[in-house]
This record gives sequence, C-alpha cells and structure tokens, in this order.
Amino acid sequence: QVQLVESGGGSVQAGGSLRLSCAFSISSNSFNCMGWFRQAPGKAREGVAIIYTGGGMPTYADSVKGRFTISRDNAKNTQYLQMDSLKPEDTAMYYCAARRGYCSRSLMFTYDGNNYWGQGTQVAVSS
Repeated sequence: QVQLVESGGGSVQAGGSLRLSCAFSISSNSFNCMGWFRQAPGKAREGVAIIYTGGGMPTYADSVKGRFTISRDNAKNTQYLQMDSLKPEDTAMYYCAARRGYCSRSLMFTYDGNNYWGQGTQVAVSS
C-alpha cells in the first residue's frame, strides 16, 4: 500500500521559513509527478507546487512563486517544500501528493484514482 508521510509543519511569524518533508513508502520514480497542495478554512484547494519525475522545471502557483521551492531526494524517496518569506495568507493545511498519469497542479487533488496523498500538516503564519 502506498503511503505518504508528511512532517515539518508548525507556527511561524510572517517573514519566517519552514520546510515540509514527505516520505514515500515506495520509490518516488513510481509516480509521474509529485507536489503539494493546500487548503485553508473556507477556501478552495490550491495546487502550490509540482515537480515531474521525468525532468523539466517545477511549476508553482503565482501566490508562492519566488518564495517556495520544491525539491526531491530520489535516494531517500522524499520530497520537500521549502517555504520562505511566509505570509499570513499561507496559513493552511498542506498536503503532499503523488500522481500517476498526466500531471498538473490542479489534478493533484482530484478524485480520479491516480493520486496518493499524505495526511496533511498544518502551517500557521502569524502577522
């Protein structure tokens, strides 16, 4: 059974940094892409960042571009989300995702049978 286990969330003041980690129970090369999405109370889910197993540049939501960096460590079957210059509007539950098949940031959180998700980790940014 595929499992994704996140860690690294927490509380931080605006302008601070956090790094989220997501460990896969199987080789990350089993997926076509992996990434992160978030959901704040009362708001729609947002695909934050995505990285492609086959190569190519990661892509980011405009709201985090220049502040967040996604990366992966193939040897550890782990992906990361480095979050810098955090803002209160970044407060949300963050979910790790991995996908098989065609990939996009918005497809990472659809219920089409091709996605695997972690349990979520809370990020709270105070002003």
